[in-house]
Parts: sequence; structure tokens; C-alpha cells
Amino acid sequence: MVRKMSVPPMQLVDYDGEGTQLCAVVEEIGSITLKRALIPEPAEGEVRVKVKWVGICGSDVEVFRGAREPEFVSYPTRLGHEVAGVIDKIGPNVIGLKVGDPVALRYIWGAFAEYVCCTPFSVKVLPQALPLIEGSLIEVLPGIIHAAELGDISPHKNVLITGQGVSGLVMTQVVSLYSPRNLVVTDLFDEKLELARKYGATHTYKMPSPDANTLDILGKDFPDGFDVVIPCLLEGDGMVDAIDVASQNGRIVMYGCIGTCHKPVDFFKIHKKRLDIFSTEPKRDIDNRHYFNKGLQLVLDGLVNTEEMITHVVHLSNIAEAFKLRNEHKGDTIHVMIDCETNV
Repeated sequence: MVRKMSVPPMQLVDYDGEGTQLCAVVEEIGSITLKRALIPEPAEGEVRVKVKWVGICGSDVEVFRGAREPEFVSYPTRLGHEVAGVIDKIGPNVIGLKVGDPVALRYIWGAFAEYVCCTPFSVKVLPQALPLIEGSLIEVLPGIIHAAELGDISPHKNVLITGQGVSGLVMTQVVSLYSPRNLVVTDLFDEKLELARKYGATHTYKMPSPDANTLDILGKDFPDGFDVVIPCLLEGDGMVDAIDVASQNGRIVMYGCIGTCHKPVDFFKIHKKRLDIFSTEPKRDIDNRHYFNKGLQLVLDGLVNTEEMITHVVHLSNIAEAFKLRNEHKGDTIHVMIDCETNV
């Protein structure tokens, strides 16, 4: 069975003292607060990571907003999965990894904290020379690279990416390497579209509103639609739009739009257009590791920039303000990074 996202256990306590740490808990929709928890000890086959950086992902914002269904998440819960830190303790029967290794983590949720424990499967060792702040976003690259490969992109195809948030901007950088005929992106904000052009988009379109129909805006320039559509929006309703704008025999790769869809889905339109729809998470553990390695190499080769879109850095002690900032959805707020390092 393929491994899935896990939330490392954390024992909350009602005191502040030696052996405790700060961690963030979403107690109810729209409220994230700081708690104290015991610093965890790595079990057999685990390592402990002293967390330095965690980015606020769109999926974190969805849970904070209450936009995920109860079968996906229940409250209280912990968030944070775009992680970079340093291994500070090794449990029994772990080989290869060592104390002092700078690492990025994947498939770990609940990392808005000072320390987390996990198995080596979730760990990717980073070069010492790579700034840790640039390492946390490597977590998104396996799914993004897999999405690009599922798109079967080639130089005669037109590709559309809807949404240029953090993942959308990384997606644009990766997809441009697959040399599509046209790489078209949409977003609500000029600042993000400017970065997208720098990252290889051939056409950018500013959407007039979140619920605007993409085909209405792009249809004149691309009347036949797009061979490949990759939604990088949060809300599930964006899939209805993706179906509309996909070309005959096109394919949709659902990197985003995995939230609840509140609009009716026309399955006959999917049938009539002969569309293929794919999800993006690797289906085998070995694939996840392959894309983890490949993603890191793209960053080290200078082909994917994971630092330039960082617009705000906020300390863990002010995480409530950071989520308020990230939740406002503005052009000058792209990636908000949480600094989890304290003097414990």
C-alpha cells in the first residue's frame, strides 16, 4: 500500500518548561493558536528534525478556512507540511542519515512546531550549501513533476495552468522545461503574472474575478481550447472551468482543485470531448522518491527558483497573524514562510 500523508503524534501539555516546545493548533475554523507540547523522541526507525522553515501552503489555508470536508479533516488539527530543518537526533536502526543533516520533509503534516519525528521515507537530505529557506518548497516538486509528466506535454501542444499561487508558479517553471507550443497561465493578480512571464509563460491573462469563466477570457485567442489543462487553484469548482476550456481529446491533470466542488459537473461533456482526467500524487513509493530526487536536482541546477516568490517571513510565535495575512488573498502576498526556530 502506498504511503500517505501522516501527522506525527504530539503530546500537548499545559506548562512551559524544559523538554517542551511550541506548536500551532487549529482548534476551530478560522482560529490557529500556540500550544505547548513535549519535544518528541524518535522511535525505532525514526529521526527527529529540528524544524527551521515551514511554508503556509494553500491546503493549510483551506483547512484554516473550513473548506475541506469532515472526512478529510476534523478539528482540532495541526498544519504545516512544506518543511526544512536539521536532523538533531537519530532513533535506533536508522542508517545513512546523521545528526546535522539539513533536510526537506515530505508527507508530514503538522510541522508548525519546533521539532517533529518521522521515518527516513519522508526525508530528503539537502546540500549544506543550499539555504534551508529554499529547501522547504522542494516538498511540492514531486507532485508537480509528476503532473507535468502525466500531461504528456510536447512542442505541438497548448498548455493552460489556472492559478499562479506558490505551486502554480513552480508548476509554470517545471512545465516550461517540457517545451509546450504555448504555455498559458491565468491569475487574479499582476504581480504573480509578472513572475509567470519570467518563468516561461508565453501568454498571461488577468482574470476579472475568482468565478470568471476562463473560456470567456481566453476563447478568442484559443478557440479550440487547450490540449493540457493543469488547475492550480484551491477550490474544487475550478474543475468545471477546466472541463470547459479543455480541447477535444485533451487531458486535465488535477494538481489543484482537490477541494469540494459545489457546481454541477457535466460528465457528458467529459465523455463527448473524450477527456482524460488524472490526479497527481505518485502512486508508488519508489516514484515518490524518484520525483523527490529529481525536484531537488532542478533546484540545484538553477532551473526552478523556490526563493523568489517568498514575500513574507513570520516567526512561529506570530503564526496567527501569518495566517491572517495569507488568508487575505492579495497580489503582494505570495509565499508566507514561518520561522520555527527558537532558543529552546
